[in-house]
Amino acid sequence: MELIGGIILAGGQSTRMGGGDKCLKMLGGKTLISRIIERVSPQISTLILNANGNPSRFLDYNLPVVPDVIGDYAGPLAGILTGMEWMRKYRPEIRWLASFPGDAPFIPLDFVIKCLKATKRMDVEIICAKSAGRAHPVCALWSVKLADGLRSAMKNDQIRKIDKWSSNYSVYHEEFSVKPIDPFFNINSEQDLLVAESLDKEGINPSE
Repeated sequence: MELIGGIILAGGQSTRMGGGDKCLKMLGGKTLISRIIERVSPQISTLILNANGNPSRFLDYNLPVVPDVIGDYAGPLAGILTGMEWMRKYRPEIRWLASFPGDAPFIPLDFVIKCLKATKRMDVEIICAKSAGRAHPVCALWSVKLADGLRSAMKNDQIRKIDKWSSNYSVYHEEFSVKPIDPFFNINSEQDLLVAESLDKEGINPSE
């Protein structure tokens, strides 16, 4: 079984929810981040949390908390680079990094295995989730060997958009079912949180 690293991306400023740590919002009696940890931990061998600011607010989750290696809140691409460089330094045997958004409480339980199977079928460097015809670039599997190229693109070329950077590499989109709901439903507003609460009460939890 190939070792896979994982990173939960929670380094943003959550401006659409009034700031603060969106991943610490409650859903069904649990924080969003605790729900995500429960879903993704069995899928990977090492999990870290990408978050800026005082790491003590995440002590209860027993994860390494790693701030962006590139400052100024450079977006999820900075978090992906952070994860790649952390794995390369502390877990050099890991070749693939799975990234998970900190606001998506219904991540598929088979996300990593489906993406990893794609790497065995074809020569690709990035496997991106897709559902209902829409790509979800924050939820993807990345070859750790892309770290140097990503750092150069961010530092020298000021690239911040995932799609703009990843278009230079071999990308495969792995399709996931949206029944009973889209498993990549993410919470960007208080209204989204209400929708997620309704789905949770109905017991709609994809890929279980």
